[in-house]
Amino acid sequence: MQIHVYDTYVKAQDGRTMHFDVFTAVKDDLKAVEYAKEWLDSVDEKDAIITSKECSFCHSQSAPPNVAEAINKDGYYIYKMEGCP
Repeated sequence: MQIHVYDTYVKAQDGRTMHFDVFTAVKDDLKAVEYAKEWLDSVDEKDAIITSKECSFCHSQSAPPNVAEAINKDGYYIYKMEGCP
């Protein structure tokens, strides 16, 4: 499966920067932002500011099986890097 990676930086409520990637099956900036908001809501960061400025397309690549499975199930996969719960 070919996926599209959106590099995302968001300020958390406590001021730390959360850095994560949104992986999607479709290259759609608005959908990637929607998925980022959904995930932020799930980790109690629903007030975080997230737009295409904070969540921007980076590149496309092949997905490993666990990522493809999550995308097929949920529409997206969040790859957590720095400052993420």
